[in-house]
Amino acid sequence: MKVESFFSENIKAALKNDPPGEWMPSIPDKCIRLSSGFPAPALVPSEQLKAAVAKLLEEEQDLPLHYLGSPRIEKLKQQIQVRMADRGISISKDELLITSGACQAIDLIARILLNDEAVVAVESPTYMEALEIFKNYTQHFISIPVDEHGLQTDLLEEVLSERKRLGLTLPRFLYTIPTFQNPTGTTMAAERRQRVLELAAKYNFLILEDDAYGELSFNHSPQPLKANDKDGRVLHVGSLSKVIAPGLRVGWIAGTNGFISALAWFKKDLDHPFAQATMATFMEDIIFEERINLLRDRYRSKCAVLISALEQFLPESVSWYVPNGGYFVWVNLPGVDTAQLLTHALSEGVSFIPGKYFFLDQNDGIEFLRLSFSYADEKDIVEGVKKLGKAVNSILK
Repeated sequence: MKVESFFSENIKAALKNDPPGEWMPSIPDKCIRLSSGFPAPALVPSEQLKAAVAKLLEEEQDLPLHYLGSPRIEKLKQQIQVRMADRGISISKDELLITSGACQAIDLIARILLNDEAVVAVESPTYMEALEIFKNYTQHFISIPVDEHGLQTDLLEEVLSERKRLGLTLPRFLYTIPTFQNPTGTTMAAERRQRVLELAAKYNFLILEDDAYGELSFNHSPQPLKANDKDGRVLHVGSLSKVIAPGLRVGWIAGTNGFISALAWFKKDLDHPFAQATMATFMEDIIFEERINLLRDRYRSKCAVLISALEQFLPESVSWYVPNGGYFVWVNLPGVDTAQLLTHALSEGVSFIPGKYFFLDQNDGIEFLRLSFSYADEKDIVEGVKKLGKAVNSILK
């Protein structure tokens, strides 16, 4: 039996793409993980979540374990509405859909908006898992560079104007991570945020705003694009993975009711009732702002340690963006193929993600790499960068 003969044509096309997660390096034991975009283990509130599970089951018995789940699921929506209101986004419950993490949210949006003729505009570089998702639906992309101030909206406008002049298809949506971007750590400047909204109205496209890191500022968190969305063009994706626990898979989409209704139609009942009820129980017993402040303080400190180590152990030719929040530092190593460098780095005992995986054209990312300061502790960050410097110097000799 030829299995492929049973697949639809669009699935056959999707399966020609690189396998999901190919970018993840195989990390040896005891290797320092500067590749891992995970929360610091010590900052995952495991004991509080354990208490939340005990409280939930004691109060509700078997109810959270059924298909319909706990009434606390509705409370979770209210808690998210409050969090969003604190960031300038006012939405009704009909404008909010809880998802199984941000990736399900992105996939659902792609599912209802894209076909094999649709065009997607993306930042360059951008989140590699989003690229993997979009390639399952279309092969047509517009790639717009990012600099230290985020998406270069002047270049976006040039591309849009030229495509309209030539009668080419305009993007269905722009995918952007405007705040503490993955992988660059950059934040879109205020004037560029306003310009993106204006361009969306002028050229009639939507904006998929990925805000997974938006609350993890070191100083001040800019308002999300959704907070200034007057036309309902922004589909805002949020997540509790980076601020509480990724394994609970709690994310959401905020958008106008028509979009949310369509997204819910295809999501059906693919919820995680127990995880959502657990999250709601956890959140009702904490002061969320205190937790956010704790995370900000810790990640600010860890980022400073990483930047200091880069200054100390890497050659002067190497440069990077200094982030104002999030998890990542984006590093440029002129003359170095970072995919080849990774082999040397792993043998030294440190991992990172080569930059090529964050680009549609992987040749654009050869001399870049992404480092994460979120997961490793300060001592390991310093030691990891020292090992990375040794690997770089071995390549440059």
